[in-house]
Amino acid sequence: MLETLDAAAVRRWCASGLAALQRHQGEIDDLNVYPVPDGDTGTNLVLTLTSAQQALAMDLETLPDDGHTPHGHALRLMARGALLGARGNSGVILSQILRGLADALAAAPAVRGRQLAAALADAATAAYAAVAHPVEGTLLTVVAAAARAAEQADTDDLRAVARAAAGGAARALARTPEQLPALARAGVVDAGGRGLCLLLDALVEVVTGESPARPAPAPPAVRPPATAVRETGSPAYAYEVQYLLDATDEAVARLRGELDGLGDSLVIVGDGGTWNVHVHVNDVGAAVEAGVVAGRPHRITVTRFADQVAPAAPLPAPLPDGRAAVVVATGAGIAELFGAEGATVVPANPSTGELLDAIRATGAARVVVLPNDPNTQSVASAAAREAHRLGVKVSVVPTRSPVQALAALAVRDPKRRFEDDVIAMAEAAGACRYAEVCHASKEALTVAGPCRPGDVLALVEGEVHLIGADLLDTCTAMVDRMLGGGGELVTLLCGADAPAGLADRVREHVERSWPFVEVQAYEGGQPHYPLLVGVE
Repeated sequence: MLETLDAAAVRRWCASGLAALQRHQGEIDDLNVYPVPDGDTGTNLVLTLTSAQQALAMDLETLPDDGHTPHGHALRLMARGALLGARGNSGVILSQILRGLADALAAAPAVRGRQLAAALADAATAAYAAVAHPVEGTLLTVVAAAARAAEQADTDDLRAVARAAAGGAARALARTPEQLPALARAGVVDAGGRGLCLLLDALVEVVTGESPARPAPAPPAVRPPATAVRETGSPAYAYEVQYLLDATDEAVARLRGELDGLGDSLVIVGDGGTWNVHVHVNDVGAAVEAGVVAGRPHRITVTRFADQVAPAAPLPAPLPDGRAAVVVATGAGIAELFGAEGATVVPANPSTGELLDAIRATGAARVVVLPNDPNTQSVASAAAREAHRLGVKVSVVPTRSPVQALAALAVRDPKRRFEDDVIAMAEAAGACRYAEVCHASKEALTVAGPCRPGDVLALVEGEVHLIGADLLDTCTAMVDRMLGGGGELVTLLCGADAPAGLADRVREHVERSWPFVEVQAYEGGQPHYPLLVGVE
């Protein structure tokens, strides 16, 4: 039993809460009466907390010199991860609850009962503030009830306050059908609130060592799908728009007003200049354009509610002898190349859930994933772990560039044992040196010297090797440098912003200077990088 909540307990709470959500994921999904992306609340909460756990796992020891305690630092990592991985309305609100806890407890020397109660109150306030038009009978109601019960416990006993908060949340959850007619008609409690109750029960278990005994909510009443309504907001709005946004507080304040005028179910939460934006609208372009005006939107997702009305057919069981490849890449030409190799292509910078969906959609029992970016490797590994629980064996080949993935796919052989095939693909990818050319976006000091905005940078294996003023000259010099270390095959992928004829001129240079080297050139269509190069 714990007297205070320390960093180790925070990590155990995150892991235990995620495990509880995973166990009850289907149950929470079934609680929904809403044929919208938010209707997969169990799945969205699992993905949100998976991102939080990944953030904790990637930073086990680092403690910034900003006055925060170890437990405060762990809570901030958990909140930040949840924010970046938040899915759906409930996931976004959960990320704000975690942020409220983190902000309140970051500098507290010790977390006992009264500190936890005060932090829950701050978390509830933050959650309500994030929603443009709060609705009772939802996750908001449940977190507010948990905070009130914790405050009424009026003790420094951490165990008593955690139990009180979990009990208050459970009682509030049972009352949600009285507050939302849609829940009453369906005979269910609020799905997001149920998820929060599981997280608070997990906290009780971590603090006390005891599992609260609570009956599961009644199963949903049988109802025809056509009578279902959306979780929040008016049926007048046809699309859900969600994106991450890098912007200032002032710009986000203006964005709130603009998006509120475009639709409903508006939730904007953020931390450290990065915000998660969620809204239901009819004018998708205006919602995204408002984000562009406010800052830099990314990870943009748009879902049409009409496509969600009919429940999706369950995915078939994985074929025991089936194999597949999932590749992360951006660019129409690159996607076409990978598609020709029989691979499933996922757009760059995917979430764990997006990769998991792509893995499952292959219908194969053995899948290789090629992330093509160091930042995506941890996401791919998390998706592989989740897939394993579903009976799918996934191996991640740590490719860092599309040219390495092309090399790996070229040696794939379904006649080999899957494990041997993965080894061969990894060896082929490792034998392919990769490089990329781009324009410097700001002034910086690199290993090749200082650069200014607009300079042409040639990066080999992720490090700046050359800085030039002319794109073609820099590209040819980079290829020469790479071939100086040996090579028989050069692969060129031309980007969307590349000038016409760039690949042809680089090819001509190689043919003149390196007559025994084969060159393959393709229109990749990738953004930001006029040329990607692979040397094997």
